[in-house]
Formats: sequence, structure tokens, C-alpha cells
Amino acid sequence: MTAVAVVAHHERAEAAALARATIEWLHDRGHEGWIGPDDAAELDLQDLVGERPLAAADLVISLGGDGTMLRAVRMIDGAAVPLLGVNLGVLGYLTEIEPPALTSALERFVSGQEAGRWHLDERMMLDVATSAGTWRALNEVVVEKHESGHTVHLEASIAGEPFTSYAADGLIVATPTGSTAYSLSARGPIVSPRHRALLLTPVSPHMLFDRALVLDPSETVEIEVTGVQSARIAVDGRLVTTMNRGEVVACRASVATANFVRFAPYHFHQILKRKFGLADR
Repeated sequence: MTAVAVVAHHERAEAAALARATIEWLHDRGHEGWIGPDDAAELDLQDLVGERPLAAADLVISLGGDGTMLRAVRMIDGAAVPLLGVNLGVLGYLTEIEPPALTSALERFVSGQEAGRWHLDERMMLDVATSAGTWRALNEVVVEKHESGHTVHLEASIAGEPFTSYAADGLIVATPTGSTAYSLSARGPIVSPRHRALLLTPVSPHMLFDRALVLDPSETVEIEVTGVQSARIAVDGRLVTTMNRGEVVACRASVATANFVRFAPYHFHQILKRKFGLADR
């Protein structure tokens, strides 16, 4: 018996129908399937609710786009649980299949990894710590201005040594997976997710040095607020805390990884080409 938990987008009608069909398919074949209480309440699926955490599942299915995938990764909380993304969004960098392929994908997963019918794509994550708490990021940590019209003054240290001070709209510490998210829009480099690296990218810097840095995963990045303007901390797009002058956020490579189920060889450059509509020549 395989235990499968479902995480679903709250604002897409097709997510509710697909979640119900998936869980009923699992039950009909002797497997365990459930959806979390919050998702069940939002999608009117209370009869399918389960109280077990996602970390107790053999597989987590994400029904939505990349935002739903990020939420599922956060809910797994670092546990080594495979995650299968079903694309109900637009870009779908992180998702693996479209809805019509879900049933056959489940059959292949249940048949076993040993049979070579699927493999795991392991993605580096970040551990984030401030005096207010700790979090884990798959894409990025952003230290950004709190009020429109003001810059924040931040000092970055790398591997315990001061690097430089920034006057900017913010600083991004991203993983290779996050290199195609906010860091990309701030003109950061695109990095293959097969790498392990930290990317330090300034957002609209008011200074001559405006380059992103690609750092070794052993190097911790610490960012201190040095000006009078406070800064907000967002982890994978979610505001988690505010920092004032003298406070520090530390970002380092996590020992935990996000583990995505893949059914075919994963060629990042081909996905990038398709998403950006690049021509062969």
C-alpha cells in the first residue's frame, strides 16, 4: 500500500475535481490518499481530509503551479518525501506532468523506483535564520525595503568576512532553482539546478557595483540592516518577519533537499528554451 497526500491550489476549480478523482483512484486500488485540513476546507473536500502530516506520506502530489509546489515543499518541512507536480498553472518550471497524465504517473510510481520507471531530481535548499525564527527556502530569501520610495542599507558578509555595503531596493540570496525566479528579474544569472551554489543578487542597487555573485555552497551569507529604514524578509515569496537596524539574517545551504519525481531525463536547458520560446537558431 502506498500513502499519498495531495496539496491543491485553492483558487482553481479543476484542482478540487482532480484532487477528488486522484484520492478516489487511490482508495479504489487499496492505497491510502488524503488531503490536508486547510486545503479540504478551501476546496470543500472535507470527506477526504486526513490529519497525518505530509512528511508521513510516501508521495506528495501538488496540483497547481510553481506556487503550489513551493507550498508543498514548505509543508513537507525538509522530510525526504518525493513530490510530484501536476501543472495547472502557466509556466510550471517545477512541475512534471499535465493533468491527463496523472493516472499513468501514479501507476508508474506505485510500480517502484527499483523498476527504473521514475527517479528523483534533488534540489538544494537554503536554511534561513534571524532572531525571530528559522525557515527553509527552495527558491530564495529576499531582504527588501519596507516602504516605497526608500532604499535599504544592508551589509553583506560572506563566509564570516565583510564583503560590502549595499544601498538598494533589496538583496536576494537564491538557490540554482531560484535563479529563474525573482533573481532572474533582477538580472541575476541562470544556473542549472544540478549545481549547488548560492546566488547573491542586488535589486535596483544605487551604487556602481551592481553584479550578482555565484558562491560556493559552503559559504554562509549574512545580511545586516545598517540604515534607519527597516527591511522585510520574504522566504519563497512569503513575508516572514521584519528586521531593524543591527539585525542580521543568515543564509546557508541546507542539508535537506526537495525531491521531485521525474519520469524522463530532466534537461533544464530544454525546459528553459521552451518557457522562453527560444528558436533553435
